[in-house]
Amino acid sequence: IGPKKVKVIWEELGIETLGELLYACNENRLVDLKGFGAKTQEQIKGAVTFMLNNAGLKRYSDAWVIAQREEAFIRNLKQSVAISQTGSIRRKCEIQSEIDFLVATDSSDALFHAFTETGQNGTRQPWGFSYLTDEHFPVRLFTCSKMDFGTRLFVTTGSEVFLSECEKYKSLAATLQHNYADEDSLFAAAGLAFIPPECREGSGELSIAESGSFLALLEYADLKGCLHNHSTYSDGINSLREMAVACINEGLEYFGICDHSKSAFYANGLSVERVIQQHLEIDKLNAELAPFKIFKGIESDILPDGSLDYPDAVLDTFDFVVASVHSNLRMDKTRATERLLKAISNPYTTVLGHPTGRLLLAREGYPLDMDEILEACRQHDVVIELNANPYRLDLDWRWIQTAVSKGIKIAVNPDAHRVEGIKDMQYGVWAARKGMLLAADTFNARSLSQVSEYFAARKQRVFN
Repeated sequence: IGPKKVKVIWEELGIETLGELLYACNENRLVDLKGFGAKTQEQIKGAVTFMLNNAGLKRYSDAWVIAQREEAFIRNLKQSVAISQTGSIRRKCEIQSEIDFLVATDSSDALFHAFTETGQNGTRQPWGFSYLTDEHFPVRLFTCSKMDFGTRLFVTTGSEVFLSECEKYKSLAATLQHNYADEDSLFAAAGLAFIPPECREGSGELSIAESGSFLALLEYADLKGCLHNHSTYSDGINSLREMAVACINEGLEYFGICDHSKSAFYANGLSVERVIQQHLEIDKLNAELAPFKIFKGIESDILPDGSLDYPDAVLDTFDFVVASVHSNLRMDKTRATERLLKAISNPYTTVLGHPTGRLLLAREGYPLDMDEILEACRQHDVVIELNANPYRLDLDWRWIQTAVSKGIKIAVNPDAHRVEGIKDMQYGVWAARKGMLLAADTFNARSLSQVSEYFAARKQRVFN
């Protein structure tokens, strides 16, 4: 809602807080205000409820920064024999409600005393102690002995579903009755391959570990290129050259520029004339920076009717097209799904960008029938993006195995708007690992020659 509606709500109803606004919606008091109505009231109610439900939570990227600082602080207390992040922060969940640590110490009392001597306030617990950070974010510090550090780390790391699944494995359940100093020894005793912490969600990882070896999950070092990025041509902070050089310095072989298309006027979307200008600059930079290559891409807006921005003659000038939704986000599930299905069927669509449009802790994704979307991507050989921006992490990792089972490739893209954003691919890799993604199923783990051949072959296959 804009300032005019805010003014009406304040002057007519005297509302000053989100709680009062939600109450007013529940009491049906906004319906009769000028410029409102039942639909607007319902939208406001949904938005306020979403915000209030997420109050006090943090995105993983923000919690991770705090966790690194707090871990260093705890180490400096000089009372720990071993320390590790545990719980959801160790599993690298996209949303965090608290930060957990496990500390092996000779004396839990001595550790707590050293903690309070720093001037910090903590609350003693049977399992250790808890406290609030400077950001008022809760920290739980579990303590144990050195001899049972591995067992306690296993138990405090796994999700509730994972730990429930563990009970079905008799060898593992028996193993957990004993103390192990490290997790490697525990897994070996249970006859299971080591399961990476981020995978311990109860999504079939135990049956994989039972085979004796676990999947070689995607690593950051596996990424050979960086697709879906922005420059000063649209709403980026750095020039095309600066972005390309940053990728070279990151050890990458190629870079895909995907500035916004012309309908994205709010993001300085490219007119046809500016597309031509950018392509000329790319040709010059490619000659200069070879063997590194800049691919000519565009983030083409998916228009409300499902068509792509620009006529076909312009779309044909790009090496690849990332098709994304940025507007008209309030469609119902049927319309939103049909819109994406039409875009996916467009022969120029190479990659489906941030499929649900979600912004973590800020906006829910638009409703989609993901099974239909994934099946369409399979049929039309469209790559699905796992947008690595920590505000998005979209495609949700929970859909990765479904996509991979259909033969769909996943592109871990940073959607970088500045050189620093390129490293956001690390957040995407962590999310991808939660979905047990392999390098073989990751589009930009392919080499420059493989990606070049793919783009060329796809165009030839689709249009000839």
